[in-house]
Amino acid sequence: MLGYAAPVYLGWSLGANDASNIFGTAVASRMVRFLTAALLGALFVMLGAVLEGEAGMRTLGGLSDLDLSAAGIVAFGAAIAVTLLTILRLPVSTSQAVVGAILGVGLIRGGMHTGGLAKIVICWVGTPVGALLIAIAAYLLLAPLYNRMAHKLVSADILLRAGLILVGCYGAYALGANNVANVTGVFVGAGALSPLQGALLGGASIGLGIVTFSRRVMQTVGSGIVRLNGFSALVVSLATALTVHLYALIGVPVSSSQAVVGAVLGVGLLKSAETLRLRALLGILSGWLATPLLAGLVSAALYFAAHLEFTE
Repeated sequence: MLGYAAPVYLGWSLGANDASNIFGTAVASRMVRFLTAALLGALFVMLGAVLEGEAGMRTLGGLSDLDLSAAGIVAFGAAIAVTLLTILRLPVSTSQAVVGAILGVGLIRGGMHTGGLAKIVICWVGTPVGALLIAIAAYLLLAPLYNRMAHKLVSADILLRAGLILVGCYGAYALGANNVANVTGVFVGAGALSPLQGALLGGASIGLGIVTFSRRVMQTVGSGIVRLNGFSALVVSLATALTVHLYALIGVPVSSSQAVVGAVLGVGLLKSAETLRLRALLGILSGWLATPLLAGLVSAALYFAAHLEFTE
């Protein structure tokens, strides 16, 4: 019914919401232009998806026995949830949306494989905590080095911009490697796409979302929780990239939104708790809690409606 339009829609939603977090702090701090960030992000997301995306696809694809129709419903239901929360300017977890959608369909259809679910949930919890710790360590290690180098250069802005672009490209690569599974993992698991086809389709869809509709969430994540200068933005981007790539190597799709919020929070705690915008942080946390529930309900309703049988 939904065919391959569903993963394209989901990838677009992910790009509009999650993938933008890689360059969000750089754009919000006005060190990198949005168009530059969007184009580089789209390119390196595709590279990461093709070169290292297969492990995560296998993980999500193994959660249940889905056919093409059920996989399409999962992708479409997750995308609706992500899109709704994106409109509300909340950085949601596409990973949680996809797993919530799989569970929603699985409860009605059957065929759930819960063996790998605990591993996924543990990694979800570890994502913001790990990014927070990495950000604190990176800030403490890099700040003295940056201060020494900045005094020897004509302009510290040149150093920061170069660093933000390099780290952003690495982060986009890591995110493509990790999050392409959210877009096409269930289709690879259903046998409807090969891993390479899934990587190409998912990477292109995510890139499209970055270029066309990611600016608003970049501003929310980059400046809504704590005020960032250029160096803090570099640390946040680096911590986010390292965290997401680590889980790509493990083979568990995680949320770049959760990683970047953890990293921003870590920098905020170092600078001063007074700089944190707790109201924005609570709004983001509520979005995370609502994501799997909303995606599960939408997907379950779609599956139920698609399989209704009317009798005279």
